[in-house]
Amino acid sequence: MSKPHLRAATVGGSADDVEATFYEALQTGDIERLMACWANEEDIVCVHPGGPRLLGAVAIRHSFETMFGHGTIRAFPERLHKLETITSAVHNLIERVEVMTPEGAQIAFVTTTNVYMRTAEGWRMVAHHASPGTPPEIHSDIDTPTILH
Repeated sequence: MSKPHLRAATVGGSADDVEATFYEALQTGDIERLMACWANEEDIVCVHPGGPRLLGAVAIRHSFETMFGHGTIRAFPERLHKLETITSAVHNLIERVEVMTPEGAQIAFVTTTNVYMRTAEGWRMVAHHASPGTPPEIHSDIDTPTILH
């Protein structure tokens, strides 16, 4: 099976730029722009909250197309913690996700790790792993630093 060709994302030169484009694409339901954020590699991986591990662009694209079939994804990145090197970046963040329910708009929080690599096409996402949402009060004090002895 040949690799699917992904056009280069029209974003700036950093992992932060790719991440901003990724979340904008989620919020607008733009599958082409979203997939352009991903590396053109067979080994890219995505795990949606409570879902199975998806390997490769075809499986990842299908999952987002299915989600976009129900509307856009109102996910907003917050509380970013990042580790960056010359060729890779790991972003751990809290996604604030707005969800419509029969009771009206609700807010869910999802703990997410996005991994980026510098490729020949520039910075690209190679992994997106999101945990199931949790109540907002769980996230109220998690940034308090601790010292281990």
